[in-house]
Amino acid sequence: MEHIPVLLKETLDILKPQDGERVLDCTFGGGGHSRAILDSANCYVCAIDRDPDAERRALEVKQLYGKRFDFIHTNFSQISDLFREQQKFDAVLFDFGISSFQIDDAERGFSFSKDAILDMRMSKDGISAYDVINKFSEQELADIIWTYGNEPRSRQIAYKITKARSVAPIKTTLQLANIVRKTAKSPSTIKKYSKIDAATKTFQAIRIFVNDELREIKEALETLPKLLNNGAKIVTIAFHALEDRVESTFKICSFTWILV
Repeated sequence: MEHIPVLLKETLDILKPQDGERVLDCTFGGGGHSRAILDSANCYVCAIDRDPDAERRALEVKQLYGKRFDFIHTNFSQISDLFREQQKFDAVLFDFGISSFQIDDAERGFSFSKDAILDMRMSKDGISAYDVINKFSEQELADIIWTYGNEPRSRQIAYKITKARSVAPIKTTLQLANIVRKTAKSPSTIKKYSKIDAATKTFQAIRIFVNDELREIKEALETLPKLLNNGAKIVTIAFHALEDRVESTFKICSFTWILV
């Protein structure tokens, strides 16, 4: 399946890459944004991604663009430690959240439409969604689902999860999704959630918690200014209000975010 980077035209319209510029792509994913930037000008792109699977895709880009492209396998919260003072950038891109490659790979355990072992780890290390669902207390689960998913039935869902796991561990994505669906689809909520799957908010919450996504964003944006040349342009693509809320606390020159 062809990878189509989100909001590509809008991103290029804002960044407007120029010959000789240095661009930092903090969320390489499938490489669509990086390729488009490299094609639009004779510039240099350094890309970052925490997902080890992204490194293989980055090798293909390296073969095409040579010295104009580099890839670093790390969390974007670590960008302040990666570059020397003379390695500043003229443009920076963040495409927050999960990539289509992670969703499409059922074995990664991100998607509730494909059955797989609960995982959701972008970097493939640390605690997994399985650990959270089966080991955290009912109160902790309720707090996570409410805080990172804004799910109004978080307490009921947490109760049903702990009740189900007392019989047998909840191992797969569909097991968890079905528990949430049965709990969230009461007559009072069917209309409200009719446009999205009832499991969406809970899966979002667990994924954000497992990957510590909001802290990653905050730390990256806090350290970003010292990596920028004067007049640098920054684009962030956000998919929900939690990401947007973190971004809106920072006042950086030419800082533009797009909430999908």
